Amino acid sequence: MNWKTIHEEEQFLLLKCISGSRAYGLHTPLSDTDYKGVFLLPKKAYFGFEQQEQVNNETNDIVYYELKRFVDLLVKNNPNILELLATPNHCVLYKHPLMDELKPEYFLSKLCRQTFAGYAQSQIKKARGLNKKITNPIEITRKSIPDFCYVLHDLGVIPLNEWANEKGFLLHEFGLVKIPHMRDLYGLFHQSQVGSTISLSGVFSGIDANDVSLSSIPKEIEPLGYMSFNKDAYSIHCKEYAQYWEWVDKRNEVRYNSNISNGKNYDTKNMMHTFRLLNMAAEIAKEGVVHVLREDRDFLLDIRAGNFEYDYLVELASEKTLMIDELYEKSDLPDLPNLSKAEELLVSLRDQFYVNQ
Repeated sequence: MNWKTIHEEEQFLLLKCISGSRAYGLHTPLSDTDYKGVFLLPKKAYFGFEQQEQVNNETNDIVYYELKRFVDLLVKNNPNILELLATPNHCVLYKHPLMDELKPEYFLSKLCRQTFAGYAQSQIKKARGLNKKITNPIEITRKSIPDFCYVLHDLGVIPLNEWANEKGFLLHEFGLVKIPHMRDLYGLFHQSQVGSTISLSGVFSGIDANDVSLSSIPKEIEPLGYMSFNKDAYSIHCKEYAQYWEWVDKRNEVRYNSNISNGKNYDTKNMMHTFRLLNMAAEIAKEGVVHVLREDRDFLLDIRAGNFEYDYLVELASEKTLMIDELYEKSDLPDLPNLSKAEELLVSLRDQFYVNQ
């Protein structure tokens, strides 16, 4: 079976809904229309070789879950799946009568504290990382090992590149010898000290090198100086450089340019959904209900429009998280969903659906 068959026909369909921003009431004129739903494999396929947990189109804006996978994710209090089960009526395009036997309240538990609020916190962490990337752009040319090397000079240090320029030396003309018992400290020698019979290795082998190069120097030759290589700082730079330019390559340029144009150094759409999840977590703890259509729409859209400062939102999110922790400690929700009841429902629904196959 493929997503198109399920999306366009009703033979094995249990639920078909408009999801995402349109279900939340947070869509804009430019918003896409996402679809999610639930299907059942044909009896022969289910008991045979064909096992499919999920089908989707290439852009993942149409996704259908096989009933077993759907109930499994409900038991795990997955936010997207609980929202799908609680989709407001105006966004439900098709609903098989069997779906009335599955109700969100059968599955809600204190696990939502982790899945809703915990996920929201991970998005705050992601927002911090994005904020750092936007406010601290990294030059397209990656730094190399010599940029993290320093020569001891007058009870201080001088960058290796500067020291070499002053003396008229080139980096490939140097040779390094490790100083025993001293971390990342090297004796610094020049080709002119050893003549043409010995070829020195230079400071490093090339732009992709992970460490300095070492050379063999006769013991009687004194070093011109001593060089320190800040290897930890170089490793951090290489990691941050790779992460930054991977982000540049994959980022949504429309969203990025929107965030820049409104003067906000964070992903406003991501932050909006962070607060949506936090508020939903609180509602579940207090009311035992999943409110998909958002009554806090104006506040959430203000976040998306960039009407709040980043630091204010991070502080507010921290306060909400503490409040949510207190709500769940006092909540009457079970610690975990009733797994036996969920399994009974799953078996019953499948039996009823297959009765005429």
